[in-house]
Amino acid sequence: MAEIRLQQRQTQSLQLTAQQVLTSQLLQLPLNQLEQRIYEELQENPMLELVEEPRQSDLQSGTAPAAGADDPQEMFDSEGRFDRATLKERSSDKVSATPARSSGSSSGGDQDRFFQAVQHDTFHEQLLRELSLQEGIDRREVLIAAEILGNLDGDGYFTEKPEVIIDGLREADIETDEAEIRAIQKRIWYLDPPGVAVADLRQRLLVQLSVFEGDHDPEVVRLARTILEKSFDDFMNKRFDRLLKKLDTGKHQLEEAIGVITSLDPHPAGVFVDEGGHYISPDFIVTYENGALTAALNDRSSLSVRVSDEYREVLAKRKVPTADRKFMRQKLQRANDFATALQIRRQTLLKVMETLLIAQARFFIDGPRYLQPLVMKTVAEESGYDISTISRAVNGKYVQTRFGVFELKYFFSGSLSTDEGEELSSRIIKEQLRELIEAENPAKPLSDDRLAELLGEKGVKIARRTVAKYREQMQIPVARLRKKIG
Repeated sequence: MAEIRLQQRQTQSLQLTAQQVLTSQLLQLPLNQLEQRIYEELQENPMLELVEEPRQSDLQSGTAPAAGADDPQEMFDSEGRFDRATLKERSSDKVSATPARSSGSSSGGDQDRFFQAVQHDTFHEQLLRELSLQEGIDRREVLIAAEILGNLDGDGYFTEKPEVIIDGLREADIETDEAEIRAIQKRIWYLDPPGVAVADLRQRLLVQLSVFEGDHDPEVVRLARTILEKSFDDFMNKRFDRLLKKLDTGKHQLEEAIGVITSLDPHPAGVFVDEGGHYISPDFIVTYENGALTAALNDRSSLSVRVSDEYREVLAKRKVPTADRKFMRQKLQRANDFATALQIRRQTLLKVMETLLIAQARFFIDGPRYLQPLVMKTVAEESGYDISTISRAVNGKYVQTRFGVFELKYFFSGSLSTDEGEELSSRIIKEQLRELIEAENPAKPLSDDRLAELLGEKGVKIARRTVAKYREQMQIPVARLRKKIG
């Protein structure tokens, strides 16, 4: 007879409250979607009523408020990929002399804060709806997919490490691992449009080829797949003679295969740039006056809610039926959670923006040429939040400056060292690289080696392979493809 034992084990787990989950969800929403979510919550919960937070004049002196301020009124042209090179800690001596402050609302003129949100699905929502209708998919997997989609770059690529997704889901009380994330990521690949959430262009084209292979001759598809899998670099650089020799095929067959590949869509997430003609609503407005930087929340973001006093009074009455009282208490708890989540969202955004204001002070004062290298880990340490919170806070949020409107993600970039030992943002290096290429002789375009030498003459230490990487990220072809006759 099997021995029966009784054992006692002590385990530790993280259980998030509904309040924390709601706060995490609201933090990730950009301004337009937040307003729509507020209106939806108002319609669903009779305990809530809309409040217009009174505007606050920008402070004329002092520093930004702390994230946990007690004052109840204290509310608060991007480029393609983001480099993820390891950064050194930024030096603080460049920004210590610049006063930085943040304010709960803009001090601009009157604006219409209310508008009827357009009721249509975003690109992410369309993909999630399609995924949820598939067989064998559950709510947990849809939530994981939503976290993946929320961390795509502007061209629909997923280049984050799985740890970012794992940390983000942990806040929603969902435990997962890399294997599960990769499995769900692969399911996203084959949604409509196919090729979203892949790691690179080659993988995107292979996914699309497998989806549309039934539309083409099987032999042509086989050759196209071989080109993508084994000769992708030759294809991208139009080395057709090399392809003919390497693949041992005829010119006509090669042309057909290349025709199939070029019929695929390298930018299926192009809708990210403009979903239905939406304009960008900046979450912050940064000004520089009298030697001080000020970050203010856009007036429109001052929409808020409060619990209705009328329903509080009804709930206080003893004659309310038990079922009604239970319903009202549930709605009251939800209303309190939602109102608090909005407040925490604003405080979090203000603190993150304040940190960016200090870290990128020269950018806001003197322009994009002075963008400093910065990683989310640094902002997380300075602001006191974790990296997943920073990622949510900057995703889809914009700041209006006197140099234009920028996504908050724009302020994060890798770095390279100069001869003087300073760290230079990779975005600045890309701009220098672009200027060199635009100024080159079209009849004799500069090679990657020569570009590296010219950047070196400017004091930038950079390898040829790094020049090639930056050039490809800016979608600039190699020198021989830039050559023009005459």
